Amino acid sequence: MTATTIPQIGLGTFRLQGQVVTDAVRTGLELGYRHVDTAQIYGNEADVGTALAAAGVPREELFVTTKIWTDNLAGDRLIPSLKDSLHKLRLERLDLTLIHWPSPDEVVPVAESMAALAEAQRQGLTKLIGVSNFTIRHMEEAIAAVGADAIATNQVEIHPYLPNRAVVDFARNRGIHLTAYMPLAYGKVVTDPVIARIAAAHGASPAQVALAWALRQGFAVIPSSTRRANLAGNLQAARIALSDADMAAIDALAQGPEARLANPGGLAPRWD
Repeated sequence: MTATTIPQIGLGTFRLQGQVVTDAVRTGLELGYRHVDTAQIYGNEADVGTALAAAGVPREELFVTTKIWTDNLAGDRLIPSLKDSLHKLRLERLDLTLIHWPSPDEVVPVAESMAALAEAQRQGLTKLIGVSNFTIRHMEEAIAAVGADAIATNQVEIHPYLPNRAVVDFARNRGIHLTAYMPLAYGKVVTDPVIARIAAAHGASPAQVALAWALRQGFAVIPSSTRRANLAGNLQAARIALSDADMAAIDALAQGPEARLANPGGLAPRWD
């Protein structure tokens, strides 16, 4: 599976619902976004579907991702839930379907969920399959179940304060692509003086620099925004050529586990 399979810059929709997400997706598509990321638990698949249908963008130009919620990870529930997602999204096939989180307390084995996801792929319900929030151990189990080549990406939290290096290194060694969610650390990068200095030197915004840092490492990024100016700016991040010194300065911003933003109790695994 090559990194170029998944568009470098996508439009995240976490925490966006109703008309807000419909407007954000519509604006994003107008600006040139073609990768839209949603999830069953976001409760916005139908609203995203409304925006996709109204946009008039040819289906072959779109790359739509959804994620299977933990309630639907069992072998007999995954495919029916994915069909429900397709109905809400008004699509016949997803481009990418991910396991959103490993099953809490290992109630459903990774192998069972991955086998069901692979079957969904064989049935033509999704072009690609992958995982999200998977630790090294969970990735090992997924690889044992379907093979590393079948895993299109591991979508995990990555930003300058949480580079997630152990997971990144393992995935790279196994040839698994990475997608960075929360790449702007919920906006914290915007006020960082180091990133602001680098942004000023490049005539760019701090958000663009943080995204460029992730993109240079080969990650896909899925920032979310409801503002047209921010959506447009994020899309231009790939044009910024950071120097090795810039990268090193941003790398030095890495903090410990306290920098993790997505760590829900009762759901999050034991992180690497």
